[in-house]
Amino acid sequence: MNYKDIDTKIPTLGKAKIDSPVQRKKTGSKAQTFVSDDDRILINIRPNTLEKMGKKIKDLPSLELAGPREKIYFDPSKTKCALVTCGGLCPGLNDIIRSIVLELHHNYGVKNIYGIKYGLQGFIPKYGHDMMDLNPEVVVNLLERGGSIIGSSRGPQDIDEIVDCLDRQNIGILFMIGGDGTLMAATRIADAIKEKNLKISIVGIPKTIDNDIYLVSRSFGFHTAVDEATRAIKAAHNEAEGYPNGIGLIKLMGRHSGFIAATAVLAQQDVNFVLVPEVDFDLDGPNGFLNALEKRLKLRKHAVIVAAEGAGQKFFDKKEDKNKFDESGNIRLKDIGLFLKEKIVSYFQAKNMEISLKYIDPSYTIRSLPANANDHVFCNFLGRDAVHAAMAGKTRLLIGRWNEHFIHLPMSASAGKRKKIHPEEKLWLSVLEATGQDSLINE
Repeated sequence: MNYKDIDTKIPTLGKAKIDSPVQRKKTGSKAQTFVSDDDRILINIRPNTLEKMGKKIKDLPSLELAGPREKIYFDPSKTKCALVTCGGLCPGLNDIIRSIVLELHHNYGVKNIYGIKYGLQGFIPKYGHDMMDLNPEVVVNLLERGGSIIGSSRGPQDIDEIVDCLDRQNIGILFMIGGDGTLMAATRIADAIKEKNLKISIVGIPKTIDNDIYLVSRSFGFHTAVDEATRAIKAAHNEAEGYPNGIGLIKLMGRHSGFIAATAVLAQQDVNFVLVPEVDFDLDGPNGFLNALEKRLKLRKHAVIVAAEGAGQKFFDKKEDKNKFDESGNIRLKDIGLFLKEKIVSYFQAKNMEISLKYIDPSYTIRSLPANANDHVFCNFLGRDAVHAAMAGKTRLLIGRWNEHFIHLPMSASAGKRKKIHPEEKLWLSVLEATGQDSLINE
């Protein structure tokens, strides 16, 4: 992957001149250790790649290390902050809200913190949504609560109205928690703010349960999703083993990237077929999926199948229709799970071969769950590092994880792009080894 053309510079609203209140905190016998903008994390750390490039370390593409700065831009006593969550629900949303509020209130002394209700609708007067006061008492018990305390919504809203609302309410910092559509909107909001010459920081926390944000190695909620997906696989395997020619079919999240499916399969190795958007497959023919499934049943009397929701979209009619896109501008996917269920049943009926098929779709159950312990910790770091970046006056950036460090990623480097499974790399090759799945394409 070529990273040399990526602009990694993080914009700022101005020079940070205020001493950070965080410096009063003590860590054992030592004072708070601050992070400098010169502290960098290399994007590509493979030694052979570095040698081939023939460059010095300082000349290689790198990202700012996240963390508290010694000097901050915003005066905590006068700053108003707002948080908004957009798009679909995801485990960890409340954790992010909690960590941002607690860091702002306790460590920076910011007392004016507001939740924008129901996503971007909350900025638009015609919807009539009130802002929600956020403080430690409101957020302290959120860790075991799924969903978002401030709600969410899908769909675009007028950017000028959003910026006017921020200006009218004297908001200095906006934290936007959402997926690719939200990050694209955040970029447009930041552009409008710059045009109006306003001093408002926009900081994004990337949210996608599918783990497909470009240049972000892990997104919050992903580990929780994998945990719960393994439960579905266990249930499907038990059902399949319990009947002659039993088939367990599970549909998991993954519109364009199959990371949940692939990772869950490796975590719970009871699966025989994995179908993901990045790897093509045929239904019929000697090497097709249905024939491979028949061979598996004849050999072992049961089979477990995991399909990511974006797999096999080539099998559906591509005719244009008015409902092609959802409110967020995403293409409405056809239901590969129900499609496969119907095709499998029809195939074996035609062969007069009795099967027992159980279909499981845990998607919305998973999305609305509280985060697991691993994601609790991860969200804590993301939220607090978002506050450190914002208070330092940084803007148009995401807080992400890369090469085992939390980093500042320019929105322009990630928005509109997508991380995908590479079929020739370790994750997918490991899936093939664990399942014994061969190519499902007719040559």
